[in-house]
Formats: sequence, C-alpha cells, structure tokens
Amino acid sequence: MKISTQNYNDVTVVELHGDFTSEFSKPFEDAVKEVIQQGAAGIVLDMTHISFIDSLSLEQILWLRDYCNDKLRQLKIAGLDETCEKILSVTRLEKQLDTYEELSEAVKSFA
Repeated sequence: MKISTQNYNDVTVVELHGDFTSEFSKPFEDAVKEVIQQGAAGIVLDMTHISFIDSLSLEQILWLRDYCNDKLRQLKIAGLDETCEKILSVTRLEKQLDTYEELSEAVKSFA
C-alpha cells in the first residue's frame, strides 16, 4: 500500500493506494500520527484507490477515529468502493464513521 498526503488549508487528505491489509498497519499509524502532530484540524482518508480492507485495517480506522477524537480532530472517509462499503455495512461500522462518496464533499464538509 502506498500512502501520500495533501493539505487543503487545515485539512489533510491521506490518500491510500492498494489493499489496506495488516502488513501496512504500522506505516499507516505512523503517517496519520505525523499528520496530526503537524496540526491538521481534520483528516480525510481518501479510499478511492482501495479495493480491500482486512479486519486489522478496520481496527486501524477505528483507532484513528478515536485518536482524532482524543486530539480534538475530525476524521472523514471518502471514496469507498462497493466492496469496502459492504465490509463496513456487514461489520456495522458505517454508522460509526463519517463517510462521503466524493473526496471534494468530504473536504468541503470541514468549512
């Protein structure tokens, strides 16, 4: 999985590419901690290029949600494909996460 970031004012988009699996939990955690330490008021996880999420990665997303809450930051998720949406639905996590179809909608929601 590849991780990149882009800043839009005080919102940082964390763009993920590839399968979101357990082997990338540490790089993911390090990347998002760095974003928060740099002062981002909010984070948007851009999942447009993710086609699979395993159970540990779901835990990572929930960890990030809680970490953002503890640091008084907001987390939003954008661009889930049908498979990832179904995974969130089956695990009943879709109501616990703030999701958007489009990245632009998620970024604008901070304004």
